[in-house]
Amino acid sequence: MYDVIVVGGGHAGCEASHIAAQMGGKVLLVTGNIKNIGDMPCNPSIGGTAKGIIVREVDALGGLMGKIADISHLQIKMLNNSKGPAVRSLRAQADKITYPKNMLKALKNTKNLEIKEAMVEDLIVEDNTIKGVITAEGEKIASKTVILTTGTYLKGNILIGSENTPGGPHGEKRSNYLSEKLKEYGLKIMRLKTGTPQRIKKDSIDFSVMQEEKGDSHYWKFSFDTPYQYKIEDQQSCYLIYTNEKTHEIIRNNLKKSAMYGGYATGIGPRYCPSIEDKIVRFADKERHQLFLEPESIYYDDWYLQGFSTSMPRDVQEQMVHSLKGLENAKITKYAYAIEYDAINPLQVKPSLENKILTNLFTAGQINGTSGYEEAAGQGIMAGINAILKIREEEPLILKRSDAYIGVLIDDLVTKGTIEPYRMLTSRAEFRLLLRSDNADLRLREYAHRVGSITKEQYQNYLTKKEKINKYIEFLKTNHLSLTEENKQIFIKANIELPRPNMTYYDLLKRPGITLEFLEKNFFHYEEDLEILEQVEIEVKYEGYIKKTFKEVEKLLKLEEKEIPEDIDYDKVANLANEARQKLKQIRPETIAQASRISGVNPVDISVLSIYLKKEYNHE
Repeated sequence: MYDVIVVGGGHAGCEASHIAAQMGGKVLLVTGNIKNIGDMPCNPSIGGTAKGIIVREVDALGGLMGKIADISHLQIKMLNNSKGPAVRSLRAQADKITYPKNMLKALKNTKNLEIKEAMVEDLIVEDNTIKGVITAEGEKIASKTVILTTGTYLKGNILIGSENTPGGPHGEKRSNYLSEKLKEYGLKIMRLKTGTPQRIKKDSIDFSVMQEEKGDSHYWKFSFDTPYQYKIEDQQSCYLIYTNEKTHEIIRNNLKKSAMYGGYATGIGPRYCPSIEDKIVRFADKERHQLFLEPESIYYDDWYLQGFSTSMPRDVQEQMVHSLKGLENAKITKYAYAIEYDAINPLQVKPSLENKILTNLFTAGQINGTSGYEEAAGQGIMAGINAILKIREEEPLILKRSDAYIGVLIDDLVTKGTIEPYRMLTSRAEFRLLLRSDNADLRLREYAHRVGSITKEQYQNYLTKKEKINKYIEFLKTNHLSLTEENKQIFIKANIELPRPNMTYYDLLKRPGITLEFLEKNFFHYEEDLEILEQVEIEVKYEGYIKKTFKEVEKLLKLEEKEIPEDIDYDKVANLANEARQKLKQIRPETIAQASRISGVNPVDISVLSIYLKKEYNHE
């Protein structure tokens, strides 16, 4: 018998199976095609705004995505680098051949993990408790827990215009019966849709009329555990172009031919990653839309047309692509398509990602209603950790909204639900100044050490880093600048206001225009690597804002500590609004804080509920 069976080898499945095995579980990863493990059926990138922070959080918890991205990318950038640290995020252009190859190698080298090629079409269920899986061939495999990470394969349909072809990405075999079985077991199923743009043959592209977008001239990496593994000068370029009035006219004239606007699609698409026809309709006043041409791999010549996702017929796609500057003679090697698939209602999922209906069943990724590789990986690692903790009969690891973007993501799903593919945005995180790219390890490695998802070496490296940061800050606090005539001239030449006499370097660093680089260059030399310098500078410069945010977190934590008993009967809570009562009964929040975030539950309802808990359960 296995401890954990993971169904699906996408980004959620890779993280779930790896971390569960790393924590000592006997794990089986079941996937329809081993060659598609770690596959990137859509955009050839890892990270992006907010998403790049999730990748770093996955790495801090002991996951694989960041490490594999670091050895598989063609280009890497820090997005929003000129803005504040709260919105900075890494994005890497991944090689679509190298990334899955390296991921499969890492999984094969993971102790306690087996990989099996099969299609799971049913679960072994006894008294609403999972006992294993049943494959399409009828083979029964026993397990203590099961994690479903089925991506877009549940009754997947490929849509191109009026064409509707059953199948998963790349035309792979889909799962025909599993979602129907889940429905029979009491899970609510919804239909979602996502899409992908055309691939263009490289030698048919006129790059000379496009704006070149190079990788950063600064070394970056996702993983906290590995060194830099690329050369800046070897990075591949991407190219920026725009749609034009001719493009828009072609789309408007053919709207009814698209799967979406022609009535051929039933699933709901992602609001924050819409098709190009959706952009033209929703933003009719916009004269142009930004597109990027991105290399998919150094091993073949397909280029990805980022931002041009569509479900138009092939002949219309030809017109659309050829209307773009530099693509007048473009050869399309793969046409764009939309894909519909089944997902479950995430309101039936606990914060641990265990299902509320079926005990010991966990779900992660697109089956929970999300969109994106990174969101899937974040859920996958949490599902894997919590499946092992469930077997150990230990409390689940629930990351709070103030702990991680992963915590925000899961809380949003299980508390608010979704009717469209969910995408992580920085605006969703109310404590984003705390949830930065630079400090993911400082936020999460203690949790990882506690549950055993990282090695002793990883934990020791984290402690060493923390000690170095503290020592440097102590140095800044205990050393002062002597305001000599020579030092005054340094400030005057730099056009920086003269400091007060005998100021500490710590207080000096808080001033506008003063950086650690400026202080080290002119007044002292403190030998430390750039990662430490960055962390120290952010902590010092943003100390006031960070302290203010922590005060807000403290208020939230007090509400998080107020647990709601599982056996509460909301019909007995007098004076609750009808909508609030209905939502509370449906979602069954675990804490007062979670209840307060439910749409339709107002502050008055929270007050009524708190009074009831104090009276009936002696809640403080």
